Amino acid sequence: MPWYFVFFLISGFCSVLYEVIWLRLGMAHFGVTTPLISLVLSIFMLGLGLGSWGAGRVVKKWKGRLPFPALNLYAFAEILIGISALVVPAEFAWGKQLLERMGTHGLSSSSFYLTAGAWIALSLVPWCTCMGATFPLAMFAIGNRTGGEAKARSFSYLYLANVLGALMGAWVPLLIIELLGFRKTLLVGSALNFLLGVTALILARRLSSNHEPRVEHAALPAPSLSTRLSHRRPLLWLLFGTGLTSMAVEVIWVRLFTAWLGTVVYAFAAILAFYLGATYIGSLVYRRRLLSANLGQGLVWAVVGFTVILPLLAADPRMHLGVFRRVALGVIPLAGVLGFLTPLMVDEFSGGDAEWAGSAYAVNIVGCILGPLLAGFLLLPFAGERWSLCVLALPWFGVGLAAASSAFPLRKDQPLPNWRWASAGLIAVSLVVLLSTVGFETQFAHRWVERDYTATVVAKGDARLEKRLLVNGIGMTGLRPITKMMAHIPLAMLDRKPTNILIICFGMGTTHRSALSWGISSTVVELVPSVPKVFGYFHKDGPTLLQSPQSHLVVDDGRLFLERTSEQYDVIVVDPPPPVEAAGSSLLYSKEFYVLVKRHLRPDGILQQWLPGGEPMVQSSVTKALTESFPNLRVFVSIMDYGFHFLASESPLPSTSSEVLASRMPANAVVDMLEWGPESSPERQFAGLLQREVPVDQMIAKYPHAPAMEDNHPVNEYYFLRRHPRIFGRGLSGLAAGENIAQR
Repeated sequence: MPWYFVFFLISGFCSVLYEVIWLRLGMAHFGVTTPLISLVLSIFMLGLGLGSWGAGRVVKKWKGRLPFPALNLYAFAEILIGISALVVPAEFAWGKQLLERMGTHGLSSSSFYLTAGAWIALSLVPWCTCMGATFPLAMFAIGNRTGGEAKARSFSYLYLANVLGALMGAWVPLLIIELLGFRKTLLVGSALNFLLGVTALILARRLSSNHEPRVEHAALPAPSLSTRLSHRRPLLWLLFGTGLTSMAVEVIWVRLFTAWLGTVVYAFAAILAFYLGATYIGSLVYRRRLLSANLGQGLVWAVVGFTVILPLLAADPRMHLGVFRRVALGVIPLAGVLGFLTPLMVDEFSGGDAEWAGSAYAVNIVGCILGPLLAGFLLLPFAGERWSLCVLALPWFGVGLAAASSAFPLRKDQPLPNWRWASAGLIAVSLVVLLSTVGFETQFAHRWVERDYTATVVAKGDARLEKRLLVNGIGMTGLRPITKMMAHIPLAMLDRKPTNILIICFGMGTTHRSALSWGISSTVVELVPSVPKVFGYFHKDGPTLLQSPQSHLVVDDGRLFLERTSEQYDVIVVDPPPPVEAAGSSLLYSKEFYVLVKRHLRPDGILQQWLPGGEPMVQSSVTKALTESFPNLRVFVSIMDYGFHFLASESPLPSTSSEVLASRMPANAVVDMLEWGPESSPERQFAGLLQREVPVDQMIAKYPHAPAMEDNHPVNEYYFLRRHPRIFGRGLSGLAAGENIAQR
């Protein structure tokens, strides 16, 4: 049995590693949109469910008639999973090429997602099916060698090891990615899966060659799955419910705690680590029988409902808690309870039978597939975080009261205590938490709050220049002349009159507004649908400008838009969301992105790339990506002395005087540019910027050994090792940019 624990420990680690990287590869190839991310995650879970169910059917068919050791089946599954690490990146690349070709024929957004989803399913489902098959295949091998309690509780044993491995997978791959990039990290996972497969084959051969007698099965046939279903159907509903609840609340947790954790990859990893750690502890408590629970008691399910509501207390800004204590209070109770109940219910349902366990676990995974879709596309947009958690908790309170009032049809042979009052008490406490706590949205109820399937958007501030845009609690931008200059600088740099401009990221709409002041066509692409809705809060003329025939608003991923459009632009402005380390932000700084940009710039067109500071290594990496993509590049510190305007072009960017630049501006553009200063004339404003030019070589010299930013190696997003060299030894600090690399 210890061998199986090691197998599933490593297998759990690899599965999370693949999920993290495949999701990121999917974002790079098919867009950073919520529907696309949901597709990848749901397809991943779909494959797991199909594998669990299908393998259960296979072992039923082969039971007692297998011509080779049962452990070989598990070994073959692990080897196939190892192959997936090599194949999936290529499959995604082929899919991207296919969609690009189809896009030239006017592929619509809906048909894009349909086609992309079909290709992602074709790419992932076969390999994820192998991952899902490992549970019933390993249980089949265990059942052939042992019996009694070891067999009856074999699922929970493997589940415990798998969750512990997944906990490691929530953090360790992030460190490997920082050192090696995505592709080589996949090779690490592949090597581990091949090692598991070969080791299992060797172990199977050793076991088949010794003289230890196999466990004899009872002469009477085991009850069929249909018979089991008739007696244990409520368990399947409960497994479906726990799967749906666990994944739905994970989506809500991300939005609920983003205001404290931020948007970096380590923030999401922290939530996942707390979740998996608590799940492991709950499973360990069940395995060691440190706590008993009768599933027919209403109190058990009332506790589930209470732990669903508890994050509202943890997220209350009036609670003086540290960031991680806040997240721990919100995540650990529910994860621990479900970590205890899930293996208990599967063991109870299956009794160690691989077919039954595979079917039960598949039902749980079906809930996991539907949970994120329910939370992301229905509950959060229409109800918000607070009432979404309430909706998810209500069914469990209902089950708790029903079970407390009469014996739940799971343990008819045992008398049950009446837990009605205890369940009612938990419901009352949950109601108090629901009504007395203050959430993020509640703080800004008197402001402008918009919600959609992507984010919660808040527009706040009274005085004009004090207004702020918050997305999931993170400050995106303020009313600053910097965002005006993002449009005015490249438009004035052109030697001819510009005709159109593309802006990626709407923000407060300031850059789009400035571009329209030139009297040209301005297309702006925004990922979050609710962001443009608050345009009028920041600019009174915003709604009118959006109705202008020169204004074109597209709600989409910026890279995805460039993949599909055939339009050419004089200027392209890119203003990625802050902070520099934000998850997915490197996709708007990478060499692969600049290949797309060049495709849509006219020969003398100009790219304005904004970089809001960052570490020396990041500044150097972005500069290298631009120099390797464009023959001409100039860099300016902003007129407010933070952040950089990069101007890149295929044509020369001559040193033009501030007077010439000002002379190219229409009268409306001059008025717009000087609206917030800091200077009193366009000549002085441009002069202030030109005086802040930084030589390209100086930007690279800040960290000369930094790699150019690529999709495969996003150095801005993965920074833990270089900021904590003492933890891992000076040998790992070679990626750091010197003693002051932790400076932001």
